Amino acid sequence: MAKAQDFTATLKDMMGAFPVDTAAFEGAFKNQAELGEKFSSVALEAAEKSAAISTKWTSETLAKLGDMSKVKAEPADYAKAITDFASAQAEVASENMAAFAEVAKKVQMETVELMMAAGKSASEEATTAVKKATEDMTAAAKKATAAAK
Repeated sequence: MAKAQDFTATLKDMMGAFPVDTAAFEGAFKNQAELGEKFSSVALEAAEKSAAISTKWTSETLAKLGDMSKVKAEPADYAKAITDFASAQAEVASENMAAFAEVAKKVQMETVELMMAAGKSASEEATTAVKKATEDMTAAAKKATAAAK
């Protein structure tokens, strides 16, 4: 009866001849986490500025509504109060929309900068990783060839 050959040692030797460098994976994970942190920082800063603009706008609107709702001596004064409120709101809306646009512009610029830096970094890391993997595989193949002779 034929005895089954144990390939455990053979597989172990073969896997040892072609080592996997986990440092590249760890580095990629760390870089991805750092990039995520930077993107989060940009988004949170934009949200904070947008909330501040909205809060200020709401406070100003409520204050003007308070002035408009006060009792007037003449009926014409109500029309004037409404007209003043409407023109003030148009001006404030224009200012606040410009402020929101500035926040969006800053987010866009920072996002593009982060993406370009990430692309450059990824390209450099990929080149280094491929070069190292090629060197490791060549060395392992030479070692395996020498061991087979």
